[in-house]
Order: sequence, then structure tokens, then C-alpha cells
Amino acid sequence: MKPLLLPPLLSTLLSALLLPAALPLTCSQDLFAASALRFTAIPDENTARLTERFDKVAAYLSEKTGVDVEYVPVKSYAASVAAFKNDEVQLAWFGGLSGVKARRSVPGSVAIAQGEEDVRFVTYFIANASTGIDEGEDFPDAVKGHTFTFGSKGSTSGRLMPEYFIRQHYGKAPDKVFKRVGFSGDHSKTLALVQSGSYQVGALNYKVWQNEVKAGKVDSTKVRIIWRTPTYPDYNWTIRGDVEKKYGVGFIGKVQKALLDMKDRSLLNSFPRARFIAADNSMYAPIVETGTAIGIIDK
Repeated sequence: MKPLLLPPLLSTLLSALLLPAALPLTCSQDLFAASALRFTAIPDENTARLTERFDKVAAYLSEKTGVDVEYVPVKSYAASVAAFKNDEVQLAWFGGLSGVKARRSVPGSVAIAQGEEDVRFVTYFIANASTGIDEGEDFPDAVKGHTFTFGSKGSTSGRLMPEYFIRQHYGKAPDKVFKRVGFSGDHSKTLALVQSGSYQVGALNYKVWQNEVKAGKVDSTKVRIIWRTPTYPDYNWTIRGDVEKKYGVGFIGKVQKALLDMKDRSLLNSFPRARFIAADNSMYAPIVETGTAIGIIDK
């Protein structure tokens, strides 16, 4: 009996259909494991600067973990949390509040590192020189009745903690204290708005203030610091707990070690942080308590 001969076109199609099943299991596993780890960061200052610094961080993490790492920019704090929740990114540099929200949205997620300075973070209240308000050790009561801008609605240092201290001092919400309340979107814009006089007073991350001073963006004849808040926990690296299903047991520890071992001064200065230290979820309990108390975090 002669073997059955298939027409050339049909033979080619059949071979193509059968090919995936013929691939060895190890090959498909390698392809799966090779997919990139994506991370993002809250857009707390100029977007171009963020992309420049985090592309370098991605290259560093790729080298240290052996996995391709990509930085994915986002347009808002809320977008960074949504990207994490939807598994569009698996790792993120969050503020205290955004980190809490992200971890609560993805069970098993953990804070793994923070800047040495993030254990005791500070917000600066700043004012346009035309207000005549000078710096003092106590909450600046003279800000009442002026126009005031926060940063992003989801910012720890630019909204959550400033609002907490305002409510603590006056016993009422910011819109009952100030002539007009706004949200700039990020710390750099808060500085620009107050310096220009568009808003008379504002609150921003002290690290961004220091960066803007170094960059020559602060005109001390137009804007000044009027109060430095008490310290609180803030920024953190948070990773999804399910990454080990893709990259193997121990991968979270590998990423954490890469961050804690970061010694390149050009990378650390861009945050800016002296170094990264270990973190865990319990460190951000004050953020949960404060956010819940003022209604930013659901009970």
C-alpha cells in the first residue's frame, strides 16, 4: 500500500499547526521567564527627569537580577497605583500613601526598601514673599485666609500629611481655612505656582525643594520656607507578591538585595537618597491611620 501523499500546501499548514506541540517544555518555560519585569514611579516632579533617572535604574536592576527590566512612565499618582493593581507593572517607587493603596489592592504585595531618609520624611510649607510670612518652629497660623496649593491629590508629602497638620491645627478641612485650595499635580509645579504668586502658600516634598535649589529654580527673593513639619514615613519600593510565580522563589529577595546594594552615587543622587534600607509593610501604619482619619483611605 502506497503512503498517503498530502498536497504541498496542506502539508505545510499541518506542520505549522503541529509545531507548537512539538516544542520542548523547557523552551516554552524559558520564553515565559524571559518576559520583562516592568516598574513605574509616582510622577512627583518633571517627567523628563524621571525618565532619565529611572531608565538608568532599569539598566542597573536588569544587570543585578538577570531579568530584563523596563521603566514605564505614568501621568499621575492614581495611574501608578492602577498600573500596579492591574499587573501592568510589578514593581514601583511609591510615596507612603500610594504604596499603602497599591499594597491594599494586591494581596501579598510588600514594601521591600526605602531611602534612609524616608524613615523621617518632612514636608515644607512655602509662601510667596509678598505674604510677609516668615519661617517659624510652630505651625504658621498666618497662612489662614490665603490661597493654598497641595501637590497631587495622592501625594503623601504634598497632600496627606500637610492636610493632616492643617486639620490638627485648625480643627477643620483645608477648604474652610483657605481662600482657595488647589492641587498642582506635582511638587515642582507647587514651587512654580507659589513662586510666581499664582498661589500664596503651598506644601511640597523637602527633597524636591532641595533638588530645585541645586538646579537654580528657586528665587529666594520670591519664595521662602515658612514651616518644616514633624517627621513621618514616606517613599518606598513595593513589589507584587505574585512575581515569584514567574521569576522563581526568592526573586523578591533578589530585587530587594539589588536595591540595598545600590552604591552608584549617580543613581542614588537622582532620587536623591544616601542609600536604600530594608522596609516592610508595618512601617507605614502611621500612613494608614492618618489616611483613614481624614477620609483618604477607606476603613
